[in-house]
Amino acid sequence: MTTMKPLTLAVVQFTPGFGEKGKNLCRMQELVEDVTADIIVFPELCTTGYFFLSRAEAAKAAETVGGPSGEFFRDMARDKNAVVVAGFAERHQKHLYNSCLVVVPDVKNPYVYRKTHLFYKETACFDPGDTGFFVVEDKKRDVRIGPMVCYDWRFPESARVLTLLGADLIVCPANLVTEAWRRVMPARAIENNVYLAVANRAGVEKRKGEALSFKGNSAIYDFNGQEIKAAGEEKDEVLLAEIYPSQTRDKSFNPFNNVLADRQPQHYAALTRIVK
Repeated sequence: MTTMKPLTLAVVQFTPGFGEKGKNLCRMQELVEDVTADIIVFPELCTTGYFFLSRAEAAKAAETVGGPSGEFFRDMARDKNAVVVAGFAERHQKHLYNSCLVVVPDVKNPYVYRKTHLFYKETACFDPGDTGFFVVEDKKRDVRIGPMVCYDWRFPESARVLTLLGADLIVCPANLVTEAWRRVMPARAIENNVYLAVANRAGVEKRKGEALSFKGNSAIYDFNGQEIKAAGEEKDEVLLAEIYPSQTRDKSFNPFNNVLADRQPQHYAALTRIVK
């Protein structure tokens, strides 16, 4: 059953301190203290900061899903009665992942998405994600949430697969250092007829003579690719927007055309013939 009742989506732009997990958790708690929302999205690696330089360094910061950070977000989801999405460094057996939790308050165990496409020096610190893309269906709130993480945005297949799996809303915890995504993300929303939420971080991290400057500008796009809300470049902010997930499910944009039904996948294979 679908509903036209809106959901409130909160996107948290946050500037974590590198290696300051306790302070980061406290700051995130402060930012949402007075926020009432159905879905709350935090940035990538928001508990630890981003710029790890080695696998050993990432291993020291990484936690299991049942660790303190996971418990923190589970408590937040319960206390806020909201779905909470947040990035963290995950340790699973011998593996290290740049992961994203999706915590549904009425579900015992959180869902874990492990970043598929690793960016820059992440390749020396983390293993490529092994979960593949998936959608979390929250029947109570009548929403289907598809997570991806940062550099996943660069690949149109990421958002398309989530859409084919039924996503109404794609959430993208991120630590973005380029500008290209600001042109591409609206296209991802309109080409798939989905809401899209980008929770980016702000600030600068300097490690051993190299600095990464994060772009902020977190944003929420509607299913026509229109920017609903956007943050500035530098400050911590919480964006709030009403969304109507059920409106994304009809992929028709006129009486004759439908962005999914009109696909011709038999012609999309990589091994097509070259006409000379």
